[in-house]
Amino acid sequence: MEDLKWYVMYTASRSEKKVADRLTERGWDVYLPMVEELRQWSDRKKKVKKALFNGYVFVKTRRNQLWECLQVPGAVKFVHFSGNHATIREEDLDVIKRVVATGVDVETDGSEIEPGEQVKVIAGPLQHMVGECIEKGNKDYFVIRIPGIYQNMMINVPRKYLEVLPDREKSL
Repeated sequence: MEDLKWYVMYTASRSEKKVADRLTERGWDVYLPMVEELRQWSDRKKKVKKALFNGYVFVKTRRNQLWECLQVPGAVKFVHFSGNHATIREEDLDVIKRVVATGVDVETDGSEIEPGEQVKVIAGPLQHMVGECIEKGNKDYFVIRIPGIYQNMMINVPRKYLEVLPDREKSL
C-alpha cells in the first residue's frame, strides 16, 4: 500500500480555513499554518489570523485518494510541479510549525532568491535554526526555504543574532 504523504492543495481565494475545517470534519489529516497580522482600517486597528501561504492547505493522504479530497467545497486542485504532485516533507512542516509557534513576524515569498550566506540563529525564539541571510530592500532577512512548494519564509532577524557558518557546518 502506498505511504501517506503531505500533498499541497490549492484553494479558492480566502477559503483556506473553510477548506481545512471541511477536510478535518471528513477525517483527513490537515495542516494550515496561520499567522496573526495587524490590519489597519480607517477607524481602527485589529489583529486578524491569515494563512501563511495564500491559497495553500497541506493534506496528508495517499495519491489515489486525492480526488476524494477535491470534493470539498472551496478545494480547487492539487499543486503540480513538472508534472508531479507537489509534496512537502515532514521535516519542512516541522520547521513551518516551529516558526509559526514563535509568533515572529514572517513574510512569504515565491520568487527565486539567489543563495546567500548560510547562517545560524544564535539567540531568540528561532535559536539554533539554520538558513540563509539575504538583504531585501534595506532589511536583513533570515530565509528558510520550503522546496516542496517553491516558497521561502523570510523572517526579519537582527544581524547580531546571526552567526555565519563555516563551510563544514553548512551541509549539516
